[in-house]
Amino acid sequence: MQLADEIKKLIIDSLSLEDITVEDISNDTLLFDEQGLGLDSVDALELGLELQKKYGFSFDVEQHDLNTYFKSVQTLTDFVQEQINNK
Repeated sequence: MQLADEIKKLIIDSLSLEDITVEDISNDTLLFDEQGLGLDSVDALELGLELQKKYGFSFDVEQHDLNTYFKSVQTLTDFVQEQINNK
């Protein structure tokens, strides 16, 4: 499974999104936009915690512009891949 698909599945599972599948989410899907998944700040916190648990890194809020990384599935995938590579 590609990292982007793993992250899509993690989004669906950790946020209990019903009636949505990995195939329904494109890599360009916006996470917080109403035209996208329409997530909110609580969802971002939950998702961030799940990403940290699954991939073994932590978010340094001062070092990272989290709004940029949490913009879309692709930007989040790129960020997670960067964190994995830097471990």
